[in-house]
Amino acid sequence: MIEMVPSSWDGHGARLRLRPPRALTRRQFVMLFVALSGAMWIVAMLGWWGGNAFAPAFAFLHSAIVATALRALWRSGDRGEDISIGPDAVEVTTSVSGAVFRAHPYWVRLCIERDGERISLASSGRQVQVGNFLGPAERRELADRLQDLLAAASGRNR
Repeated sequence: MIEMVPSSWDGHGARLRLRPPRALTRRQFVMLFVALSGAMWIVAMLGWWGGNAFAPAFAFLHSAIVATALRALWRSGDRGEDISIGPDAVEVTTSVSGAVFRAHPYWVRLCIERDGERISLASSGRQVQVGNFLGPAERRELADRLQDLLAAASGRNR
């Protein structure tokens, strides 16, 4: 998901916030876990009633594994990137490691590799990939936006 955020540079420049797309809300994730574990516990209780004494133990173990997997999936959607493009600097900040790239917009190159599969910003021998978690159509949109914003910030669009 590409979101345009108002910039902090007195109306000059732009800021893009990139986040991975989420299909479900937090409540829907909880309901998914309840439905999956509920169906599993029903089958486990039928197995226990049929004579399998270990079915509840395996159901408990399976519930823990499903809960852990869904939690890890939800947390992976919390990552994101902020790309700030202003008249004085281009900054890339990730939610995991903070600021990872800063350069003057005139010297920043937009590199689009493998038909838009990899997008990166480069300057002075440093390079940072952006939008790796976006889908192909969103990456093409990101490349177009970055190209326009970098041209406007560096004065190359005149």
